Amino acid sequence: MKRTGFTVTALTTSLTAGLAGTALITTALITTALTAPPAAADPPAPPGKAATLEHLAALTVAAEGPSTGYSREKFPHWSTVTGSCNTRETVLKRDGTNVRTDSSCAAVSGSWYSPYDGATWKQASDVDIDHMVPLAEAWRSGARSWTTSRREAFANDRASAQLWAVTDNVNQSKGDQDPAEWTPSRTAFRCMYARSWTDVKYRYGLTVDSAEKKALTSLVNGSC
Repeated sequence: MKRTGFTVTALTTSLTAGLAGTALITTALITTALTAPPAAADPPAPPGKAATLEHLAALTVAAEGPSTGYSREKFPHWSTVTGSCNTRETVLKRDGTNVRTDSSCAAVSGSWYSPYDGATWKQASDVDIDHMVPLAEAWRSGARSWTTSRREAFANDRASAQLWAVTDNVNQSKGDQDPAEWTPSRTAFRCMYARSWTDVKYRYGLTVDSAEKKALTSLVNGSC
């Protein structure tokens, strides 16, 4: 019988080296996982293009109602989520990177990327939590007939693409305008913007006016 020339000692040495190498790789992976900065999350994704167009077609088209009687106080926010953390603080932590909070849940450090304009901010005070469909727009589109509890759920909805951490003055420039009047300056986000807007209106049974529907259809077909 031929001898392979591979001794027991050599085999043992090879196996030991292999196991040691595996241990080193495993240790490196664990170390990387523990030290790598956590990635920022996003709001729950809205449906894709096809479903968005279906939902857009299903929305009731109607002229906007009046703003009579509207006030932000009729949409209670920011509601408590857990402990001392409210919706704003929770979304800041969700959408930021390396966010640290103090004992009252206020963000004291971190960074936030605004998808509307592509800016990154290091101070939470530079960031607004935007309602994708503004509260006043919702009021004119059907929310004036809702109960206060439903309006509160709408204003604090973290289960849909309704809440976004964005540059404060960009949010203020948007105001209560719909997509026929305002779109994000960052064109790469316009598809997500139209899909998110449509999803929120569809989820809550809100109406769209004709110019708004035309603008949304154009954005979805042209940007997605």
